[in-house]
Amino acid sequence: MTLKIYHNPRCSKSRQTLQILQDKGASPQVIEYLKQPPSRAELIDILKALGLKPRELMRKGEAEYKEAGLDDPALTDDQLIQAMLDHPKLIERPIVVKDGQVVIGRPPERVLDIL
Repeated sequence: MTLKIYHNPRCSKSRQTLQILQDKGASPQVIEYLKQPPSRAELIDILKALGLKPRELMRKGEAEYKEAGLDDPALTDDQLIQAMLDHPKLIERPIVVKDGQVVIGRPPERVLDIL
């Protein structure tokens, strides 16, 4: 079994999700995605597994979103993916990946769906 959490230790939802995993006896690979962002291929795989378009995985309230004009509907999926790679803070968190299944830990209890 492969279990990963794309984690931001400063985020309460991310900390709660990690705690749920640990309470269930799981030992996920913890990836602090602000320091080690996913690759383009990993991000595309996450989007496909979630069935989301890139904009749906973005934190629209972040200053980088507004400053970069990412609300422009003319932007392509590839441009939005590149923006998330350039500014990982824009990626919704936490993301938990288990053997190809993916959930966003909002609310944190959603992680139970793939355990």
